[in-house]
Amino acid sequence: MAVTESVRGDTSDSAGVGAAHEGILRRQSARESAARTYARALPIVPVRARGLTIEGADGSRYLDCLSGAGTLALGHNHPVVLEAIRKVLDSGAPLHVLDLATPVKDAFITELFRTLPPGLADNARVQFCGPAGTDAVEAAFKLVRAATGRSGILAFSGAYHGMTAGALEASGGAYDVRVARLPYPQDYRCPFGVGGEHGAELAARWTETVLDDPKSGVRHPAGMILEPVQGEGGVIPAPDEWMRRMRQITADRSIPLIADEVQTGVGRTGSFWAVEHSGVTPDVMVLSKAIGGSLPLAVIVYRDDLDAWQPGAHAGTFRGNQLAMAAGMATLAYVRENRLAERAADLGSRMLGQLRRLAAEFDCIGDVRGRGLMIGVEVVEPEAEPLREGERERSAGLAREGGVLADPDWRGGVGELAVPGDSAGPGRPHGAGVGVGGLVGPGSARTPGGWPTGVTPADRAAGAAAAAMQSSQDHHPRPAAPELAVAIQRECLRRGLIVELGGRHSSVVRLLPPLTISDEQATAVLDRLADAVAAVSRNHPGHDRLQRPQPGQQRRADRAESTDRADRAGQGDRADRADEAG
Repeated sequence: MAVTESVRGDTSDSAGVGAAHEGILRRQSARESAARTYARALPIVPVRARGLTIEGADGSRYLDCLSGAGTLALGHNHPVVLEAIRKVLDSGAPLHVLDLATPVKDAFITELFRTLPPGLADNARVQFCGPAGTDAVEAAFKLVRAATGRSGILAFSGAYHGMTAGALEASGGAYDVRVARLPYPQDYRCPFGVGGEHGAELAARWTETVLDDPKSGVRHPAGMILEPVQGEGGVIPAPDEWMRRMRQITADRSIPLIADEVQTGVGRTGSFWAVEHSGVTPDVMVLSKAIGGSLPLAVIVYRDDLDAWQPGAHAGTFRGNQLAMAAGMATLAYVRENRLAERAADLGSRMLGQLRRLAAEFDCIGDVRGRGLMIGVEVVEPEAEPLREGERERSAGLAREGGVLADPDWRGGVGELAVPGDSAGPGRPHGAGVGVGGLVGPGSARTPGGWPTGVTPADRAAGAAAAAMQSSQDHHPRPAAPELAVAIQRECLRRGLIVELGGRHSSVVRLLPPLTISDEQATAVLDRLADAVAAVSRNHPGHDRLQRPQPGQQRRADRAESTDRADRAGQGDRADRADEAG
């Protein structure tokens, strides 16, 4: 496949463009603070963007799977967003109104309430906050403290809720805090070493014990905050049953439940709001990112009986951002009317399936997980072998039988095996899986045995091996490999693909494409990511341990080898110099 596409003029023009690009990066390094983050890993200078594509000042083009950390539900500069902004600008309406009522604000609230989970919209209040999710988290904490008269907050390991003081206290990396930290269930790195339903049950029981034990050291709290999918924590979907348990536990003890939907909201996970997968109705929802349609906006929506604070108890100069409300209303309506949440569920399921096939090829991929178009690939040290000999033999035997396939959907983050032809389950298209050379969608032709047409016995065996290995590896995970993850991110950038890193050790490659991504674009994203993993595999000292021999592996290696070396070297040198300067 071609690496980063370029738009170039003659040689002199190209030299001038390159110099301007380098100059901007140098000035950024000299002027901006040491706290900058994305600019270090992504030394590009965006000048134009549309949909999934960004064009840099040097003419290079990229597929953007960062999407403003999930802000761009419709991608860059979507026509309905631009039209909504222009309409406000051309109308002469005020752009800054604090918390005064306006027609634009009224339309935004009406559309927002139309999308809310059942049970909340009919008795909801909304508070406009400062224009960032972290300020909305602060507002949620102040709200439940005022409503309950209590002060403590329950939060979860691995969480991320923002960078202001209170939000940071509730995040996973904080230490000197007023927050009680609870275990968040996950399969691959289960805190109890068991994973699955049993691991989630143990996490729920731990929570009950902490709350009910008078000697636990935790006072009755003002609220519990959780993410339905931990994003920065490593793309970890909460099991649906565990979510329901948290709702029951908090309701039984009169503890307001706060759902942080800053990144998961507006269709990202395959439902308009991620809490809808479990049927949970929280008491408070924290919303930002995509609700502003690419512009800064943050709100909390909550049950009206919690509305106990005094006038001015929470305020913010820019809480009346009219352009963001217009862009947000257009985005919310477009996602709802065009059923983009359902589209995210379908396409995300197929992308997860293809990524799991990639994981079967490379030992450096420890886990693939996610929900909808919120996807994570955990990169691990290939030298550490989690499987014991007996488990490896059983996996190999199961692969030879070819009787099961790794299901491309996680059922709320919990892996499962599916027999070909089985029902796909509620909310999941039957037969969503991976075809040879592309993504297989619902309705694709299938063999009498239930396999997608074109899936060979070798493909079935690879899927079976991945499924069987997943069952064992979930509870014997390899150590995280942040250095390899950085290398994969760099190789992605050299191939014109922008991805983010996250997770406890920054070892999870994250994909957050816009909900408008096409099947063809999704295939291009996965091809570039696969080429990047193959390149890192070839260049790693433990190459033999990084990669397992698989059908089609040589084709990928040949494709990666045939990339434009000059373009890659030039862009790689720029990236390395910018990193060193920073």
